[in-house]
Amino acid sequence: MKAIRINETGGADKLRLEQLPDPVPGPGEALVRLAASGVNFIDIYQRTGLYQRPLPYIPGSEGAGTVIAVGADVSAFKVGDRVASESLRGSYAELAIAPVDRLVHIPDGVSEETAAAVMIQGLTAQYLATSTFPLSKGTWCLIHAAAGGTGLLLVQIARILGARVIGTVSTSEKEKLAREAGAQDVIRYTEQNVVDEVKRITGGAGVQVVYDSVGRTTFEGSLDSLAPRGMLVSFGQSSGAVPPIDPLVLSRKGSLYLTRPTITHYTRTREELEARAAQVFGWIASGQLKVRIDRKVPLANAAGAQRALEQRETMGKVLLIP
Repeated sequence: MKAIRINETGGADKLRLEQLPDPVPGPGEALVRLAASGVNFIDIYQRTGLYQRPLPYIPGSEGAGTVIAVGADVSAFKVGDRVASESLRGSYAELAIAPVDRLVHIPDGVSEETAAAVMIQGLTAQYLATSTFPLSKGTWCLIHAAAGGTGLLLVQIARILGARVIGTVSTSEKEKLAREAGAQDVIRYTEQNVVDEVKRITGGAGVQVVYDSVGRTTFEGSLDSLAPRGMLVSFGQSSGAVPPIDPLVLSRKGSLYLTRPTITHYTRTREELEARAAQVFGWIASGQLKVRIDRKVPLANAAGAQRALEQRETMGKVLLIP
């Protein structure tokens, strides 16, 4: 099979297309021929060495396709099934192994490319809005990077749940996308002070929750945008890691809550994984949730796909197509 392999950490030039042996599924595993693979910031963190992985390795964990072989004792999936996963063992490839307890069936009405686009960002948006801080009618929320892959999905899910959404973006084009997704108010952080605008929009009250995937550059403003006893959900660090914080800061700013969730802890059981995926796929099939694919990139140009994500050129999901 053709696959991208990383032999040493560093820049995007370390992503090399190689010919490798086809993997063979073991007990409890399935071999998937991938139709599309998702590109995510965690792939970049691993490539640079921020998150360490044993070398060499095939990057990526998100994708969708068709089962072409199963290992021993596998009964829930069969050859020909359309499946998706966020736990593939190297999804920057034509073929990948998945533990069957981390696979989900793709229902009718959802394409393989769409399924590949939501197994990380879609499930993340779902658990953030329904479990980390459950949104409900009238809840004020601030969503940073509202025109990004996760941001566009989170804005839509927040609106499905009845929340009042303020989004932050950098350009007029991204503002248009955020408003089309359902954000009632949009702040261009390149031109406006986020905290001042949040206070103005909420009549001085602040928001009940901030969903922050940006990290270092937005963290302090996120805290200052919260109402007393509000929650900052820090779930990414595209601008860099957040510095250490004194817990007393949370007290002084209004007895605030701070959490740093990860998808692993919100899909700990197969039942939870299936339930979250089923809700996301259901919203997609019904037309309530629109998945914007920013670009589809040939597998051989995985370096270009990651550079586009790093440089914040994307508005929606980036997919690799084997």
